[in-house]
Amino acid sequence: MNYRTFGKTDIPLSEIGLGAWGLGGTQWKGGTDDEALAALRLAFDLGVNFVDSALAYGNGHSEEVVGRAVRDYGKPVFLATKIPPKNRVWPAQRGASLDNVFPAEHIVESTEASLRNLGVDTIDLQQAHVWNPEWTPQEEWRRSFEELKRSGKVRFIGVSLTEHDPDSGLELIRTGLIDAVQVIYNIFDPTPAQQLFPVAKKMGVAVLARVPLDEGGLTGTITETTTFPNDEFRAFYFKGDRPRQIVEHVNNLRADLKNVPGDLPEIALRFCLSDAAVTSVIPGMRRERHVRANVRASELGPLPQDVLTRLDAHRWDRNFYT
Repeated sequence: MNYRTFGKTDIPLSEIGLGAWGLGGTQWKGGTDDEALAALRLAFDLGVNFVDSALAYGNGHSEEVVGRAVRDYGKPVFLATKIPPKNRVWPAQRGASLDNVFPAEHIVESTEASLRNLGVDTIDLQQAHVWNPEWTPQEEWRRSFEELKRSGKVRFIGVSLTEHDPDSGLELIRTGLIDAVQVIYNIFDPTPAQQLFPVAKKMGVAVLARVPLDEGGLTGTITETTTFPNDEFRAFYFKGDRPRQIVEHVNNLRADLKNVPGDLPEIALRFCLSDAAVTSVIPGMRRERHVRANVRASELGPLPQDVLTRLDAHRWDRNFYT
């Protein structure tokens, strides 16, 4: 495992972090707590020292599983989580009042709930789970987050940006008030590299690359007949004609990568690590086999420039979250 420093600090974060959405057990089906705990233990043994969860993942269950694994491990792990919008609307809507989404008491109560779930005294990175750039100049959220830091409940603060809208975080980063920004970044959507990455690098803000495998689209396992349980997130994400679209784009991608060593998920993770602005990539890892496969990407390092140039042609402008 290789490591990169977190923002302006000297804290080393593993290049591959563990995304813990699937550990919540509600929106991603088919896993068990025992499998999740085994995956976490293996990840820690292989050098992963960063886990990203959220209070909304299984109504705190993901945090509880992560906290149990960290206590069993007995060594420091950099823990990140997120405050859900009080109105439970993802993504944040333009025109939405900050008072209805992140009022001060909700920020404090959510953080205290996460502290209990994780079983820790301090959260390393607390993040707003949605963001509306209209809130950036407002004072309320700034005071609330700064108070969390002063109280010792939180070390660093960050924001998870709206799907496929990285530029919504540019002015926020420029304020110098946040320590990290979480953004979708993958082969199909490399948009953050255009404007957000340079600004984050200049301001010393850590970049956490989420959805590196496009919710499974870049694993190469989706077929035209793939289905998921109706109450699972992926049933929505891959609804209708979308599996056929995925297959078409993945086949074209594989044709361009036929002489590149490694499988598609490995190449997809290495793509994310090829930009120095990225601090850590956080694929979901619910099972030990996911951990072994994903950690290998860090060992292999960034992709060669000629491969990155080829991947430019596979940019895909669409939003499956709508």
